[in-house]
Amino acid sequence: MAEQIVCFVIDKLIQLLITTEANLSRNARTEVGFIKDELESIRSFLKEADAKAAAADGETGNDGVKTWVNQVREAAFYIEDVIDEYLLHILRHHQRHGFLRFFHKIIRLAKKMRSKDGIASKVDSIKKLVRQIKERSERYGFKSLDQQGQSSGEKTLPWNDPRVASLFIEEAEIVGIESTRDELTLLLVEGAPRREVISTVGMGGLGKTTLAKKVYDQKKVVAHFDCYAWITVSQSYRVEDLLRTVIKKFYSSRKERFPEEIDTMDEESLISTSREYLQQKRYVVVFDDVWKVDFWGAIEHALPDNNGGRIIITTRIQDVANFCKRSCFVHVHHLQHLPQDKAWELFCRKAFQFELEGKCPEELEELSLSIVERCEGLPLAIVSIGGLLSTKAKVVSEWQKLYNSLSSELESNPHLTSLTRILSLSYHHLPYYLKLCVLYFGIFPEDYSVSCIRLVRLWIAEGFVKPKRGKTLEEVGEEYLMELIHRSLVQVSEVYNDGKARGCRVHDLLHDVLLKKGLDSSFCHVLSKDESTFKPTTRRLSIDISPSEARGSITQSHIRSVFIFNLEECPESFLNKLSGNFKLLKVLDFTDAPINQLPKYVGDLYLLTYLSLRNTKVKLLPDSIGNLLNLETLDLKQSLVYEIPAKINNLVKLRHLLAYHRDYNCDVGLFWNMEKGVKIHEGIGCLQALQKLSYVDANHGGIRLIKELGKLRQLRKLSLTNLKSEDGRAVCASIEKMNHLESLLLTAINEDEVLDLESISTPPQFIRSLGLIGRLEQLPGWISNLQHLVRLVIFWSRLRDSPLKALQNLPNLLELVLEINAYDGVQLHFEEGGFQKLRELRLREIMGLNSLIIDDGVMPLLQEFHIRPSPQLKEVPSGIHHLRNLTYLYFYDMPKEFARQMDPKNGKHYWIVEHIQNVLFRYKVGPRWGVYETHALRDSNFSLWSNA
Repeated sequence: MAEQIVCFVIDKLIQLLITTEANLSRNARTEVGFIKDELESIRSFLKEADAKAAAADGETGNDGVKTWVNQVREAAFYIEDVIDEYLLHILRHHQRHGFLRFFHKIIRLAKKMRSKDGIASKVDSIKKLVRQIKERSERYGFKSLDQQGQSSGEKTLPWNDPRVASLFIEEAEIVGIESTRDELTLLLVEGAPRREVISTVGMGGLGKTTLAKKVYDQKKVVAHFDCYAWITVSQSYRVEDLLRTVIKKFYSSRKERFPEEIDTMDEESLISTSREYLQQKRYVVVFDDVWKVDFWGAIEHALPDNNGGRIIITTRIQDVANFCKRSCFVHVHHLQHLPQDKAWELFCRKAFQFELEGKCPEELEELSLSIVERCEGLPLAIVSIGGLLSTKAKVVSEWQKLYNSLSSELESNPHLTSLTRILSLSYHHLPYYLKLCVLYFGIFPEDYSVSCIRLVRLWIAEGFVKPKRGKTLEEVGEEYLMELIHRSLVQVSEVYNDGKARGCRVHDLLHDVLLKKGLDSSFCHVLSKDESTFKPTTRRLSIDISPSEARGSITQSHIRSVFIFNLEECPESFLNKLSGNFKLLKVLDFTDAPINQLPKYVGDLYLLTYLSLRNTKVKLLPDSIGNLLNLETLDLKQSLVYEIPAKINNLVKLRHLLAYHRDYNCDVGLFWNMEKGVKIHEGIGCLQALQKLSYVDANHGGIRLIKELGKLRQLRKLSLTNLKSEDGRAVCASIEKMNHLESLLLTAINEDEVLDLESISTPPQFIRSLGLIGRLEQLPGWISNLQHLVRLVIFWSRLRDSPLKALQNLPNLLELVLEINAYDGVQLHFEEGGFQKLRELRLREIMGLNSLIIDDGVMPLLQEFHIRPSPQLKEVPSGIHHLRNLTYLYFYDMPKEFARQMDPKNGKHYWIVEHIQNVLFRYKVGPRWGVYETHALRDSNFSLWSNA
């Protein structure tokens, strides 16, 4: 953990040297440069030191190593504090004295820097501190990366590895993998006579090794192949040794003696020997626990493509499997967590294996189910915790005690430390920048699904995401997240229609591991009843207790980020308590907090980069918001803020300005009362870094404001409300200048106002989401040219001609929404061959629609279809029968006579929908948005309900 903090501080030193060149004296610049160089040198020792500290984690270990690592970490924190305090000082002078007087003040500031209390003095003390730390590293005999030739962090750690036990599990102990075992066995012994890779991917502890061994040991597998080999790869290997082992195992499997010269062969000779030996043989080889993405490149040439050779690779890293695809046919099997019933069966086998006939006593059942739930289908967790409980008395009090203290037991109990190590291996294998990113999940509560977009913005605000040429920081951050997902550390909890991750989380037990690592390294602290005080070096604070309990814990500190969760109240006195103590804040996340005004001190947080008031009752932003010159994200979604102060135009680093309020208590029909944008003042065009701007009330500022938006050439998302017909040309002209635009929403001021969008001749080519809410004379012709369009929403357009012909050939359209009088015609015809990628279709309140024709061969991938009240539609469209991949079919507020046509018992049109797994009838309850009662076609009481 120390390595990533030092790397982070090195980056900050470089930033300091670049951004404050005019302010730092020549001597101070020289000293800062020296400190950076020394830290670079120390960093080369840190990987080994961190690895040694990790090896000793939970054991007696080398206390000297741990002490040295902690000293490095604290020194790095001190350097970061000095840098940020200096930058804060500079910004305060800038703000208080104005730009013209700023340079006169710098002369005085430079004198102070040379004083004993100034930065020059602190730089000098840092220099001495860093020298001492480097000397200690040499005393402990650490080798730098250059001296080692390879990272010591990849050496196998000396501990009892449960992966070894996975090779010797009896068949009777196997639960939940039988069908997968049989499926993979068939892939080995059947199929084309070519070389194929079967890669099993999943997080640590999921049972990849167990599954592979059970497949490998199948009698039909042994009989099918001429020779076979099992190789445990792990994180560190030499290619020559690996090839040598493979060849020896192949010889041994046929009870043949291998040539003695194998031990002295180089890599090329070993590859030739392997190829020659396997030339006329059908072989199978398992490479278990592969970590390096380019592993396949090291061994592919030793395994010839002949006679149906099969290679099994188990890995936690998706890209290991993907790499094989460059020269081989690959089956990728993502191993799933055990379902609840199988998890329960496995738990009972372990917890009650020697008594009670393997059955859970009734008094322990509720508690046992809670324990199994906590394991979330992870077999190693179930086996480890079940094994520990098998040693305990079968009484509720003992089991309750373990359940309550499970997080701390993971750290110290010898029955569970191997589980913790297995979960930690993926973390230790990460590059330093990803370690910082994954530790962030410890900030959020257990089982919390965090928005991927929010998470990436937070990483950027913290400075974790490094620029890459040709990519935005957001794109780089998304790559970081995808890498964590592909490494099986992060789970996708919610997806968009195009399969892109929308929400993510980590396994509960991994969350415990990350929380402990974050606590030990001062990365973050969750302020709770059990952990109500934190170290002075703590960088991030997550408040999950009542303000009265937290108030006493909040003292002067160097906290950089504050998050608030699950508070029922948040009094002003508590918010003000944060004021004098957290001057170096970069992130202030009040999402869902019960506050109704922004704390007065926020305008003094000059280093703030991220401010979220999402889903709060805050109504006003103070003018002092204009002081936050480093602010990158201002999230006001679902707050009550209706106007953005003009001072916002000072914030030239702002990348995301998100503000709207959606009133879910509003009558569903009054759409314009439901969506509220915010008023923005002229001058917004100077915010050249803006990537997202939504929702802007175009009626405030009118055409002049709309023209100014054309200066925002980096925009990826734009939403405008309250547009008038006369705004059309200005809107079109501005949109044409936004070459990077991906999401566009345009809403008219009322349902009769025409959206004039015809003058767009060259729309932004990368638009993926388009929403048009308002009257259209006709469907704009440029829409059919949007080759990247994924989602299209049209409301109130009153189109006289069907839009389907213009849309049916859009190559990437996945979601189409035509709602609330989008079309004034009586027939919609989905013609054969159209909408080849469409996954979701919504037709709502198309009042004149009486005929819905769906040809065979249209929408072949449609999974979800919503038909909202269309009073003229009297019969179930028979073409639904052609939609063979349809999984969900929703009918809203349709008469019961309509529903009775599909009754499984006697409905004349049941044949149309009998292939659909979920056919649901939903009826609006009350005036609130989205409140329905639901009846399912296959409910036992459906006939009774529909005939009532």
